[in-house]
Order: sequence, then structure tokens, then C-alpha cells
Amino acid sequence: MLKVIGLHTEYVSDKGVVVQAAKDVSFEVPKGKLFTLLGPSGCGKTTTLRSIAGLEKPTQGVIEVSGRTLFSSEQNVFTPPNKRGFGMVFQSYAIWPHMTVFQNASFPMEVGQKKFSPGEIKERVMRVLESVELAQYHDRDATRLSGGQQQRLALARALVMEPQLLLLDEPLSNLDAKLREKMRFEVKKIQRELDITTIYVTHDQAEALALSHEIAVMSQGRIVQRGTPREIYETPKNTFVADFVGAINFINASITAIHAGDNLMTLESEIGVVQVPFDPTSQVGDAVQICVRPENVHLSDETPQVPHNNRFNGLVDQKIFLGEVLDFQVKLGEKVILARVHPSHKTPVGHTIHLHFDPHNCVIFKTTRN
Repeated sequence: MLKVIGLHTEYVSDKGVVVQAAKDVSFEVPKGKLFTLLGPSGCGKTTTLRSIAGLEKPTQGVIEVSGRTLFSSEQNVFTPPNKRGFGMVFQSYAIWPHMTVFQNASFPMEVGQKKFSPGEIKERVMRVLESVELAQYHDRDATRLSGGQQQRLALARALVMEPQLLLLDEPLSNLDAKLREKMRFEVKKIQRELDITTIYVTHDQAEALALSHEIAVMSQGRIVQRGTPREIYETPKNTFVADFVGAINFINASITAIHAGDNLMTLESEIGVVQVPFDPTSQVGDAVQICVRPENVHLSDETPQVPHNNRFNGLVDQKIFLGEVLDFQVKLGEKVILARVHPSHKTPVGHTIHLHFDPHNCVIFKTTRN
């Protein structure tokens, strides 16, 4: 449906410096899927989205939608944004305060190039307001809506023209935490029900994991990993992705033995001897970082009976109660390991605790070779 090939976009900063915001960005999005561009501020995700929208003109590359070329540097094609027929929702909802909910939603139909009858406008607007659960407020002043309702109204206004592609740029970032979590479910529900192809930009990892069919993690203008939410979270390709998407422990180590028959390797690490999955590209002597998610670190007051050697004794350094989970910081020598466990764990700060994690829940990244 959407195809982006070799996209390069640059702009001149306030200081007159040319900034390469997007560098060789390529991806495809099938019809009906929600594709997220995820990364920190300044990584190029919004520039990429604006290039797709036609609000930025790339210096190189190709953008196609359903076989129609909207931009091509080689063919000198650039379709202006008002001719692309996309829906877009920005971080600021841009709700017109002097209009009712209905008038806000109907505005694109009334000012667009295509002419609609009053009956067509009413039928389509009420249908889209129904889909975002705002039909009962159609005659209410838009300023009397809550933040979440205004966000849904901005979404309805983008959907009313039945766009081929919906572009969402940090649409939930202005909401408080609880409402943001609720709106994730609503955006996901609307997108799936309407089967509308969507490009979503966010820096919020939880948002990306919750909403997406596929995620592209960006850093310094490039896509550094693409995959399903589970692939991105469980099998990051580098330390940047591992660190950016969720909390993680990094443990420095070096490989001391390889047991290919057992599909394991033994490492000497800063917390002791650790076993990790076999990696055919690794050699004895390689320096690596072991990565393990906090929820895969298990704690117990008794010596655990587990079928592997990744068992350690530590001291509870700190505890943070987060409601549904409890974060433990456990000191193993000079190293602090984060464990995310059920809040029923009661081990006091300063007491000994047993820690273990499955070798197959570890991911390793090479650093240098001896």
C-alpha cells in the first residue's frame, strides 16, 4: 500500500547548518496495518512522516501509495499535500473553538475540492462521530469537550474524508497518563475496525508496543530495526534498541567456553559465571554485553531449584512500589541488577535475596574482541 524507498530529507537549522534528518529510510506498509516510527526526539521520525504527507520535500528517494508515485527525486515528481488525500492528526489537536463538534468534523468536506450535498455531509460526519463515540455531542461546542474527546474529534476530522492513509504524529502526548492509556485502546479499536492504513509517530515505547502491527525504531535519521512489537522487545538487534524499548540490565562479560551441543555459551561476567544461548558468530575471548529484561530476573528468599547455573546471591539495595509490580534493585558485588516482580515479594532492604534468570532470556551484543 505505502512504499518508501531510499528517502533522504534535510533542512537548514536556525543556525544555518544543514541537518540530515532522514537518511536512506525504506519500508513498506501493507493495506490496513498500523506501522509505527519510534525513536527519541531528533531521530527523524516526524520528518519522515511529514515527507510522506508532503509537508517536507525530500532531497532523494521515492514515495508510492497504492502504486501511485507521490514523490520521486529521479522522475522529478512531487505531489502537493492537498492532492495526496491523506488524513493527519498532530500533537496539538487544532480543534476550532468557535465551531461545534459537528462543524469541526465536517470542515474538510465543506472546503475540499470535491463537493458534497448537505445530506452526504451529515450522513458521513455522523457515521464517523459514531465510530469515535462522539455522536451524542455533535451539537456541543468543541471547547466543552475533555482532552480525550478533543483527541477523538481530531481523529474523526481526519477520517471523515475516508483517506487512503492516516498519519498520526504524537497524537496522545498531550494527554495525562491514565487517559493516554485508555486512548491507546480506542485508537487501536478504531484503526482495526475501519481497516485504515496508518503511520504512527511516537517516542513512547509502551504506546508503540500496544498499538502497532510493525515498528521501525529510528536513531540519527536511520531505521536501525524493523519488526513486530514482540520481535523488537524480545530480540533487539543492538544496544540502542535494547535500551530504548523498555527497561533492561546490561552486564559486561567475556566468553570463556562454547558448548554448541548444549546450545549454550559460558561467560565470565561482572556478576559471576553466566550461561547464555549459543551464538555461531562468537568465539572464546569475545567481549560482550549480556542483556536481560527486569521481568525475566526472578527473586526468591530460598535457594532456587532451577535447571541452569544463572543463580546468584545479592543484597536488596532499593525497592520501588509501582502498584501492579515491584521494582527491586539488587546488588551483586558492585553491580546493581533491576528485577521487576509481583508486589507480594516482601524481602526487606538490606537483606540477602536469591536471583536467577534463564539463559535463553538473555541477549548478547559483542563489544570488542581480545
